[in-house]
Amino acid sequence: MSDNDTTPLKPVDHQAQPLPNQSAAAEPAERDAPAAQSPATQAPATQAAATQAAATQAAETATAETAPSAEGPQLTGRQRLVAGLWPPRFSRAQLIVALLLFVLGLGLAIQVRSTSDNSALRGARQEDLVRILDELDDRTARLEDEKQRLEDQRTELETSSDQAEEARKQTQEKERQLGILAGTVAAEGPGITLTIDDGAGAVESDMLLDAIQELRAAGAEAIQVNGARVVADSYFSGGDGDIEVDGKKITAPYRFKVIGKPQDLEPALNIPGGVVQSLEKEQATATVARSQKIVVDALRPVERPDYARSSSR
Repeated sequence: MSDNDTTPLKPVDHQAQPLPNQSAAAEPAERDAPAAQSPATQAPATQAAATQAAATQAAETATAETAPSAEGPQLTGRQRLVAGLWPPRFSRAQLIVALLLFVLGLGLAIQVRSTSDNSALRGARQEDLVRILDELDDRTARLEDEKQRLEDQRTELETSSDQAEEARKQTQEKERQLGILAGTVAAEGPGITLTIDDGAGAVESDMLLDAIQELRAAGAEAIQVNGARVVADSYFSGGDGDIEVDGKKITAPYRFKVIGKPQDLEPALNIPGGVVQSLEKEQATATVARSQKIVVDALRPVERPDYARSSSR
């Protein structure tokens, strides 16, 4: 090569293209710069967020406090309960179930009542039940005898040669029987005497009336209490030792004179839960004595009816 053929040299630009090692080192430095500055910048941001949350909570509290005053007074728990229960809201199924429960309860009440009514006989002893059955049999026999007697009277009237005389005799006999029942004539016959001693004054008029009803059911034909004749329309009133029969005052001891079959009258008073036991619960004593001759001589005046007249010709 000659001196005249020399090629000029190009200047090297070091800033045009950075070195590879320099660009790789610059990128991590840029990424680390925000991380290095975050602790200092996060504190103001956290304080700002806390301030905004406190302001929001205060606004909600103020809204909640002012809401009831705008809507009206706040209801109490009892008022909310009443508002929820009234007016009642029933569905058709609930009404049907309520009706079925009512019918079931009514049936149970009736069953319990009927069971309690028969509790006296359920607790009775065997001999007491036998005695009650015997009394019913005797009552049935008396009714059969009365039926037979009336049939015999009819036969006599139909076959008698002197029907007028026979009819007159039967009429007189019937008049005496009706007089005994009405209390207008005296009567005597077998029966019992019931004496009730009431030292405590606890016997009421309804207890004496119960005794009269038991005796009548057992077949009593004539009854007298302390000189007062007891008939179908007699009544008892008063109490606490001041008892009246048809307006006539009677005092203890109460003495019943009863004409009837003694074998029926006495057991009727001594049945379980009967008159004697009821009086003993009231601290009173009842004594029953049988007799073959009881005289009932207290009489009632004959009262002529104001409007009723005999229809026989």
